[in-house]
Amino acid sequence: MPALINHKICDNSNECGGIAICPTKAMYYDPKKKSIVVDNEKCISCGLCKPNCPVSAIYVAKTEQEYEKYKKEIEQDTRTIKDLFVDRYGAMPISDFFVITSDQLKEKILKEGITLIEVYTEASIQCLLKSIPIKDITDDIEGNISFFKLQPSKEIISEYEIKETPSLLIFNSGTYTGKVDGYFDINQIDSLREKINHILAF
Repeated sequence: MPALINHKICDNSNECGGIAICPTKAMYYDPKKKSIVVDNEKCISCGLCKPNCPVSAIYVAKTEQEYEKYKKEIEQDTRTIKDLFVDRYGAMPISDFFVITSDQLKEKILKEGITLIEVYTEASIQCLLKSIPIKDITDDIEGNISFFKLQPSKEIISEYEIKETPSLLIFNSGTYTGKVDGYFDINQIDSLREKINHILAF
């Protein structure tokens, strides 16, 4: 029996942990379909992929009955992938609106109010559904707020002493006030907010 993928809640990232762990390469990213697919002839139903999906979008059937059960569960799932299409901290940018280049950084941080710059690399990208929506990070910060995502130059990494990505650089009306290093998933939102507010308090 093959593995099944609930594409209703899968962001189809080629960084999928299920792809990385699959011993037979049965699970892979198809660039033409822009989707994660399973080659049923290669799948050995080992189940290694299942725990490597943070949103439980992978099912592994051992019997025909399990296959039909999981298939029905997926069909009846009322969630849609549209729920993922909001930019999130630590995830791949959905909209180009938030993306800036290293050359644009100085201009953006001069804005009046709070500017948050998420410095990210391809290696730091996490699943959309697991990550924190930007609006949920900023909704308790008073005043004008701007948020941008940046793949940094070596100079920016050095200037802000970035040791781990994603890293959230925090500016107040052009003045650098501090940063929060590392990824925070949706269950750690309170911790991330606390760190941001602590930096903004000084």
